[in-house]
Amino acid sequence: MNLFEGFERRQQSIEAALKKYQLADLQAARELCSERGFDPYQIVFETQPIAFEDAAWAYVLGAAIALRSNAHKAKEAATALGEGLQAFCVSGSVAQQRQVGLGHGNLAARLLDEETECFCFLAGHESFAAAEGAIKIAQYANQARAKPIRVILNGLGKDAAYLIARMNGFTYVQTQLDYATGKLAIVREKRFGHSERAGIRCYGTDDVVEGVAVMHHEAVDVSITGNSTNAARFQHPVAGTYKKERLLLGQEYFSVASGGGTGRTMHPDNVGAGPASYGMTDTMGRMHCDAQFAGSSSVPAHVEMMGFVGMGNNPMVGASVAVAVAIEQSCH
Repeated sequence: MNLFEGFERRQQSIEAALKKYQLADLQAARELCSERGFDPYQIVFETQPIAFEDAAWAYVLGAAIALRSNAHKAKEAATALGEGLQAFCVSGSVAQQRQVGLGHGNLAARLLDEETECFCFLAGHESFAAAEGAIKIAQYANQARAKPIRVILNGLGKDAAYLIARMNGFTYVQTQLDYATGKLAIVREKRFGHSERAGIRCYGTDDVVEGVAVMHHEAVDVSITGNSTNAARFQHPVAGTYKKERLLLGQEYFSVASGGGTGRTMHPDNVGAGPASYGMTDTMGRMHCDAQFAGSSSVPAHVEMMGFVGMGNNPMVGASVAVAVAIEQSCH
């Protein structure tokens, strides 16, 4: 049953999950999904083509668990997906310690909850991984929601935001912050395309202050940080500052910390501490997050290194929503 590299490192927890839900093996789990008219394996590679095989099989297991659990609604299915993803965490790894699989399921459930009105990919720079995740959410989430969810990208660099918007068919939103008054002005909007992708609003900002202003302007309810391999990247300070201000306003905000530096040592002063060191970006993420992922927002190999599966955290958000919605539709 070695369907992917590194299976033996996860075999015990995978087989325990299969046994719990009366599934003979992963192939049987995929057949169960196919009988219901969808294929989680294929959805993963449609979301991020460079994902690893283990990621595809993790979603197969999660989807089969949802079906066996009679999770008929997408929100419920998303939570069940997390159990399957968690079974793929390597024992003793950073991913297992943080329960990253369950975290991904819970995040997707929030995006399928009607109370969540705006979700933000809060990227250190506008990234294609954020785009991959956003596209899948735009394609699927609203099929299971009465009220459409708004999806935005908010990152460092106005030029980068323009390019990402143009190449992916999003709407570029150019802002200008008046630092004397703190007021944010929309200078122009440029819509690239006519599909559901054009509903994704892509912001590029100059600094933390403008980044926080964008978050307030869009009234973001839930966000996931992006690339944090450089401690000077701005998304952790934006998330932390915005969270403080939202709480002072008596409003909720669910913040997920992700990115390349989250889970490995990055700060030069801490290198000598080895595994005892969180690293600077990891430490910053812990200061604001409600859920913390492990490994890169975009690079499958780095998420794999953290003991999870080979898929970027941002595309994984999109895949979780897409599979959960496919489960709900298969139950009708």
